[in-house]
Amino acid sequence: MKKILTALLAGLMVLSLAACGGSESSSTAEPASSAPAASEAAEEEAPAEEEAPAEEEAPAADLSGMTIGASIRKYDDTYLTEQRNHMQAKADEMGIAIDFTDSKADQTTQNNNIDIYITKGYNALAVNMQERSAADVVIQKAQNADIPVVFFNTEPFAEAMALWDKVYYVGAKAEESGLMQGQAMVEYWNNNPEADKNGDGIVQYVIIMGEPGHQDAELRSEYCVKAMTDAGLQVEEVAVDTAMWDRVQGQDTMATFLAAHDNIEAVFCNNDDMALGAIEALKAQGYFTEGGPYMPVFGVDATEPGKDAIREGTMLATSLNDAQNQGYAVVELCALLAQGQTPTADNFSYEMDGQYVWIPYVAVTAENVDQFS
Repeated sequence: MKKILTALLAGLMVLSLAACGGSESSSTAEPASSAPAASEAAEEEAPAEEEAPAEEEAPAADLSGMTIGASIRKYDDTYLTEQRNHMQAKADEMGIAIDFTDSKADQTTQNNNIDIYITKGYNALAVNMQERSAADVVIQKAQNADIPVVFFNTEPFAEAMALWDKVYYVGAKAEESGLMQGQAMVEYWNNNPEADKNGDGIVQYVIIMGEPGHQDAELRSEYCVKAMTDAGLQVEEVAVDTAMWDRVQGQDTMATFLAAHDNIEAVFCNNDDMALGAIEALKAQGYFTEGGPYMPVFGVDATEPGKDAIREGTMLATSLNDAQNQGYAVVELCALLAQGQTPTADNFSYEMDGQYVWIPYVAVTAENVDQFS
C-alpha cells in the first residue's frame, strides 16, 4: 500500500514540474511578440533628419588693390567727359582705383601715357584710342606685359582685335545712330510739305563729320543717307566737311556751308557738339527765331546740352549713345579680366558678342527727351 502511495506522489511531482517549465517558456516568448511595437515607438520618438544648411554666397572679391589705367583721347569733349564721369562712379562703387590721363588728341602723348601705366604695373588698361590704326601698337605693349585691354568709343580694326584674346571693345553700333537720323528726317519730310523749300521733291542735305577715319563718323554719315533712300526719298548731297567732333568747328563749318549754298534743307551732324555749333551758325542767319525760317538739325549722343536743344526746338532729333552703361561696362570688364576671369553671362552684367560689348542706341526726340533726364 505504501509503495502505491509513493508512486502516486512521484507522478504528481513530475506533472507539477512540467507545468512550471511550460510557464517559463511562455513568459520568455512575450518580449519577442512585443518587439515590433517597441520599434514603432522608437521610430516615432526619433528626431526628424535636419535639412542641409543652404550654401552661403561667396564673399565679393576685394578689389581695393586694383588700378585701371584709363587713357582718354581728349578731355574737352562733352560726350567723353560724361563717359569718364560714369567710369569713375563705377570704379568708386567697386572699390577700384582708376587713373585717367588726357591724350590731348595726340597719339604720341597717348602712347607715352600707356607706357607709364605699364611701367607702374597697373592691372588693366581702358583705352579710348586717338587713332584706331594705332591700336595694334597698344595691344602689343599690353600683351608683352600681360595686362588686359578694354578699348572704348574708338573701335580698333578687326585685325588688331584678333591679335590677343585679352582684348575687348565696348561701344555702340554706329550705323544704328545714322539710321535713326535718317528715319527722323523721313518722318519730318513726309509730315511737313514746307520741308521741301525749293519744291523739287529732293532732300538737299549737308553733313558735318567727326574725325576722318573714325568708325562712328564714317558709318553715321553713310547710314543717315541710306535710311532716306531706303524709305524712297530722293536726296542730294550739297556739302560735307569735318569739324573733328568740336562745337566751335561745327559752327565755322556750318557758316561756310550757308555762305556757299542757299538750298540746304537738312543738317546731319555726327555728334551733338557739332550740331550745337551748326545751330549757332543758323541762329546768326535768323533761323529758329519767331517768324524766322526753320532747319532740321540732327545730332548723336543725347548729351545734356543736346537734350536741351531738343527741348527748345532747335535740334530735331538725336540718339542716346549710352555713356553710363558703356562706362560701367568698361570698368566691370577691366575688373574681371584683371582677376583672370573670362566674361560670361554669370559674372558680367552685359551681353557679350565675342570680344565685343554693344550698348544699343535709343532715338531721342521732343516726344521722349524727358525720359532721359
